[in-house]
Amino acid sequence: MPYRAPDTANPRVRRTRDRILAAARDLLSEAGPGGLTYSLLAARAGVTRQTLYRHWPARPALLVALILEGVGDAYPEPGADPGAVATAWLVSLRRGMRDQARRAAILAVIAQADSDPDSDLALAQLTDDRVAALNDLLKPSGVELASDEYALLTGPVLARIFFERRAITDEFIEAAVAQWLTVRPHSPPGA
Repeated sequence: MPYRAPDTANPRVRRTRDRILAAARDLLSEAGPGGLTYSLLAARAGVTRQTLYRHWPARPALLVALILEGVGDAYPEPGADPGAVATAWLVSLRRGMRDQARRAAILAVIAQADSDPDSDLALAQLTDDRVAALNDLLKPSGVELASDEYALLTGPVLARIFFERRAITDEFIEAAVAQWLTVRPHSPPGA
């Protein structure tokens, strides 16, 4: 019998979910992705493993929830200037990537995507979610990004975080946005 998805509109379910995600964040920070098992997480969060599977049937789904948790904090506003929206998006990305647990979750999903179909699907869904979220912010400008354009915009920042392991300055973000604006296809709004 398949699990019934939890009703996240229910305050009790929401509190349980938040408690589980907080415990998962702590475990990731302490022990890395290998230390985040459903057994340890259930014990740490004070829930059953069945509860975990009801919320996240596969571990990659839990990791994606950790990645997206809190993305609304100081979230960028929609706007008519695509450069300003893109800049705010990258500033928000920089802020989110300062969280060690979030970085560990992203790396875990990426590392497993080649060999685990659930991780591959989770990574695709995460990318689609972020492209859609940025497109929502860009609606007033008439700009809509394809996933390739999203990669051109965010790629330099993600490379600096994950490969170079260097700070992302405001000047770096401005340069990334300027480069993105010069290479993206230009079409008038509404065309």
